[in-house]
Amino acid sequence: MAAKIRGGDRRALARAITLVESGRADHRAEALALIDTLRVDAPQALRIGLSGTPGVGKSTFIEGFGLHLTGQGLRVAVLAVDPSSTRSGGSILGDKTRMDLLSRDPNAFIRPSPSQSHLGGVARRTREAVTLCEAAGFDVVLIETVGVGQSETMVAEMSDIFILLLAPAGGDELQGVKRGIMEIADLILVNKADGDLKPAAVRTQADYTGALRLLRKRAQDPEGFPKARIVSALTGLGLEEAWQDMRTLSDWRKEHGHWDTRRKAQGVHWFEEAVRAGLLARISSDKTASASMRTLAQQVSEGALSPDRAAARMLDSL
Repeated sequence: MAAKIRGGDRRALARAITLVESGRADHRAEALALIDTLRVDAPQALRIGLSGTPGVGKSTFIEGFGLHLTGQGLRVAVLAVDPSSTRSGGSILGDKTRMDLLSRDPNAFIRPSPSQSHLGGVARRTREAVTLCEAAGFDVVLIETVGVGQSETMVAEMSDIFILLLAPAGGDELQGVKRGIMEIADLILVNKADGDLKPAAVRTQADYTGALRLLRKRAQDPEGFPKARIVSALTGLGLEEAWQDMRTLSDWRKEHGHWDTRRKAQGVHWFEEAVRAGLLARISSDKTASASMRTLAQQVSEGALSPDRAAARMLDSL
C-alpha cells in the first residue's frame, strides 16, 4: 500500500485514510506501520487550515481556490471534516457535493471525514490523513473544518497557514479584537465580495484590518501580516492575491526558521494528545477501572459526590 500511495494511486490513498480512521486495534497497528513507512523521506506539502462559521462559504471557496491552484499545475488534496450527529453518530459528508468541478479535476483529491464528536473542528485522525496526502505527492493540502466558533482552533495545530473565512457584515472592530480564533489566524478572508454584498465586504475588511493592528505582533509574522482581504469564490476576485500572500508567508517562515520550529512543536502537541486519548481508552477497556468509573458516576448522579471529588477518587485509584 505504501508503494502505491507513493506512486500516486488515489484508490490506495483513500483506502489508507479509511485504515487510519478505523477504531479497530488491528487496523490501528497496521495504520501506524504504514505511516512509519511513509514518513521516511516524505515530501512536505503546504498545509493550509481553513475555518469559519457555518454557511460562510468554506466549501465553495475551496472549490474556486482549488481550481485556481490546479490551473497552475499544482496537485491539491482537500480533507473536509463534516459534523457528526450527537444523537445518531452519523454524518452527511456532503461537502464534496459542493465541489462538483474540483472533484472531477485529475489534479485534485477530496476526502470528506466525520468529526465523530471530536472537538476543535477537525476529526481525530485528520493529521494522519495529511501525512498520507503528503506522501502521495500533493503540493497543497487544504483542511476544511466543520463550522466553528471563536475558540475551536485545533486545525491550527496541524497546518502551516491558518485562514479564517468571514461573511460580509460579520461584526465590528470589537469582534475582530476578541481573542481565540482571531489570534491564530494568518490570513482573514472576507468571502462573498460580489453583487450587493461587495460594499459590506469592503467595510468588514476595513474593520478587521483595524482590529488586527491592535493584536500583539507575533514572531512568526513578517511585516504586514496577519492581514485581511476580500475574496469571491463565485467570481474569483482576490484568489490569486490570497495565494500570493500564502506563498510569501510560507517562504518567509522557511527562510527565518519558523516553519521547522512550528512543525516540531506541532509534533510534540500531537504526541501529548495521543497519550491523553490512549490513557482514556485504557481506562475504558480495563475492567476494574471501568467498574470504578460506573460506581463513581452513579454516586455523582445521586448527588452523593461532587464531580470533582469523584474525579479525584478515580485518579487516586489509578
